Amino acid sequence: MALLHIDNLSLSIGNAPILKSLSLKLAPGEILGLVGESGSGKSLTLLSTMRLLPRGAQTNGRIAFQGQDLATLPERAMCTVRGARIGMVFQEPMTALNPVQTIGRQVAEMFALHKSLPPREALRAAGDHLAKLGLPPERVPHDRYPHELSGGQRQRVVVAIATALAPPLILADEPTTALDVTTQAAIVDLLKTMARRDGAGLVFVTHDLALIAGLADRIAIMRAGEIVEEGPAPSIFRTMRHPYALALRAAATLRPRERPAPASAAPIVEATDLSVTYADNALFGGASTRAVDAVSFSLAEGETVGIVGESGSGKSTLARAVLGLQPTFAGQIRIGDREWRSVRGVALRALRRQIQVVFQDPYGSLNPRHRIETVVAEPLHLLDQRLPPAERRAKVQAQLERVGLAAQDADKYPHEFSGGQRQRIAIARALILEPKVIVLDEAVSALDVSIRAQIIDLLKDLSDRLGLTYLFITHDLAVVRALADRVLVMQNGKIVEHGRVADVFASPVHPYTQQLLAASPDLETAIAAREKATP
Repeated sequence: MALLHIDNLSLSIGNAPILKSLSLKLAPGEILGLVGESGSGKSLTLLSTMRLLPRGAQTNGRIAFQGQDLATLPERAMCTVRGARIGMVFQEPMTALNPVQTIGRQVAEMFALHKSLPPREALRAAGDHLAKLGLPPERVPHDRYPHELSGGQRQRVVVAIATALAPPLILADEPTTALDVTTQAAIVDLLKTMARRDGAGLVFVTHDLALIAGLADRIAIMRAGEIVEEGPAPSIFRTMRHPYALALRAAATLRPRERPAPASAAPIVEATDLSVTYADNALFGGASTRAVDAVSFSLAEGETVGIVGESGSGKSTLARAVLGLQPTFAGQIRIGDREWRSVRGVALRALRRQIQVVFQDPYGSLNPRHRIETVVAEPLHLLDQRLPPAERRAKVQAQLERVGLAAQDADKYPHEFSGGQRQRIAIARALILEPKVIVLDEAVSALDVSIRAQIIDLLKDLSDRLGLTYLFITHDLAVVRALADRVLVMQNGKIVEHGRVADVFASPVHPYTQQLLAASPDLETAIAAREKATP
């Protein structure tokens, strides 16, 4: 008997159909990869199984778990299933965790609710379980709150809550999104180990084909609420026929950027012995943290340099310093022939016009109450004279068309666009002042694989046509390989390795670079490894 059998499931919210006659089976101990882009219905399939759908949702069909139809259970009975028999790992740990409860108490709640353990025993059981998942109290005290942990540590806490009672079914909804490659590998290994050791069924939702190729026993590809391709891994990658599945696979394999090195010239950005120090609880005499430690590098005109490293390595702090948004630093940062701390007033505005930024979250960086014309025109306040309305609108429309959007999109609002279109809008905003340098901080990490490929192609095209210089901050080594000319590898605030991308990736010297490359999933490598291991 199947552990989970979803049979002919349909879901609509209001008048919008979401899932269309969807059927899936999962055996005990099996790992199923559920793959698709945003809006394909992956997450709502899991929420339907957990009976955690929003108001107005209507379902038809059968969701049988251990032979019992969950759709027929009253809510009180369903509460005994959630957590005890089905555990769920949510995508965003900071949202999933209670910010005003310690991590120990949040895990202990599972033992108190479902095992009726007294508070002290529940806390002891929670501590033991957290230690098994790599969070012993001597390393991470269990009386800490979620905001005091790193992203990877928070995700381990979410996994601990989902697996505290060793449920026979684990549902993982994009559990590694926005995690750096080594933390991602650790979370994937953790879930895989728990599934294999305890014989639990695992449904792993992701848009990352390279990641799931090395993990799943079987893969189902979703599009618009339907399964369009399904089969065992790794053979599904050799037999897939559906155009959408083939397009996903093509987009997952980014081609290395091959172009001659830009002609040597005076650097357009130059950092010399740059250090940034944060004071921890300075009002109470706390210690200081050196986030960036004596870093030196330069960017030539037209060059793309990628900065990679784990969370906390200093990448984003370095980016803020280059943008002139980090006032407390030692050393120098020069943009052209000017140094950030030496300019004021009109000269400072002129310097800011030369360097712009594209942020990670295209929705969070756009004001939802403003029309796109206002959003894209925002940097124009740095001009010495205000533009007439007609000229301002013409500049906005020209930039929208430059990034592949329509001129009439200027009259719309951010919510009327997809994630990829919103990122194109963010790029148009960065281009409107015709800067020499653009800093991109994890600008494609939140995008689906096909949209990611489109944005990377757009950035390459803009670089080639306009001679733009990019400083690209990312944890995705495949993106660096596809876009950058040179790479800087950061660890603990220092640059531990640098060079041409092809050279560093082919022959990494520093152990940390070797570790990052080993942890970074690659689709063709994962398929080959699985095929070699398959009898």
